[in-house]
Amino acid sequence: MVNPVSRRLLKELKDYQKELNPDLVELSPIQEDNILIWKAVLRGEADTPYEGGQWTLRIEIPKNYPIQPPKMKFLTKICHPNISFKTGEICLDILKAAWSPAWTLQSACMAIRLLLSNPEPTSPLNCDAANLLRCGDFMGYESLVRMYTQLYAMPQIDNEGST
Repeated sequence: MVNPVSRRLLKELKDYQKELNPDLVELSPIQEDNILIWKAVLRGEADTPYEGGQWTLRIEIPKNYPIQPPKMKFLTKICHPNISFKTGEICLDILKAAWSPAWTLQSACMAIRLLLSNPEPTSPLNCDAANLLRCGDFMGYESLVRMYTQLYAMPQIDNEGST
């Protein structure tokens, strides 16, 4: 018998697979025998310093989902005021107190993607990135983000031209 959490997650997976989202490259359980741990891959938004990058997130789903929010964190290093460079922790209200069962894993991933282009420097997990924005050094911030995007989130091409 399928429990309510598994039923909800299977529906979310089916909904994602039905209408693939080009900005959410992947959203699925990591292992077939554990539906409570998922992986998501986000694509960076065009015309932002994240353009061309892809970031992997780990999603841990609590046993009382969707009442309680999933724990989501970046596995790919990313430079952003609201994301810890060391741990990948994300500071976003919908992943904590503002969570509602109306949110899905896909909509939460898209909210995280939106956060990338709309940082909130007043509640930082990465103080260096936040300070650049607070000081008005937007060029410095964008250069730093582009550098980290190229270092960590873009496919590396070797001398033979393969990835």
